Amino acid sequence: MSDPRPQRQLPRSRDDEFVVATYNVQKGLGLDMRRDPTRTARVIGELDADIVALQEADRRFGDRAGVLDLEALREITGLAPVPMSNRSGRLAHGWHGNLVLIRDAEVEDVHPITLPGLEPRGAVVVDLKLGPHPLRIVAAHLGLLRGSRLMQARALAEAHREGDGRPTILMGDLNEWRVGSRSSLLPLARAMGGHAAPGIPSFPAGMPVLSLDRVLTCTAADVLEIAPHSSPLARIASDHLPVRARLRLPLRQEDSRQ
Repeated sequence: MSDPRPQRQLPRSRDDEFVVATYNVQKGLGLDMRRDPTRTARVIGELDADIVALQEADRRFGDRAGVLDLEALREITGLAPVPMSNRSGRLAHGWHGNLVLIRDAEVEDVHPITLPGLEPRGAVVVDLKLGPHPLRIVAAHLGLLRGSRLMQARALAEAHREGDGRPTILMGDLNEWRVGSRSSLLPLARAMGGHAAPGIPSFPAGMPVLSLDRVLTCTAADVLEIAPHSSPLARIASDHLPVRARLRLPLRQEDSRQ
């Protein structure tokens, strides 16, 4: 039997380069109306990412039971889920459907943010060290209504301003395709001051025209390349395509002196 784990697609030429991805997995339900968590895991494995933010990784109502087999996911992808707790304090499968997966990173802190708006929405903030580099990952799924998205973007902008200054990557299904002054993400883009990913169509998966899935960075991280992942499996496993980005963090002072 062949090894199901993915092989590295792109060599990391420097230890300050890494790959992130965001993927709305639609609760494991594909365009063929089959719920297939193994197929979802294989798409995640194709991404060959160091950090992945998933949305809709659990059922929306009741106890929000997870739809993925986390042990199988780890075996197929080499990625480990960042543990979260639900309202009762029990280990939960993400937060409001947000699940963060990591490879070879040390988690220092994790906490959820309940976002305002008419729908139950949330974000997960993970402070970690990727090798020697401190990093903050914010995984979010914003609302369908523009007014709610604007409130949520402002809440995330305020959370960013209250951070400890470490490089920050915010990614997720932000449900916004507008750019410029019409975008509900403008408060967030201004607060982070870095780069966004407009013009990366990821929805619907079969013929993507809308840029709903975004990767935003602060000024301390550079986007080297970014693209949707459009494999045959990804085009049927969810109604969204994953978006994958290769990033670079600034060299540490001691590295720059060598």
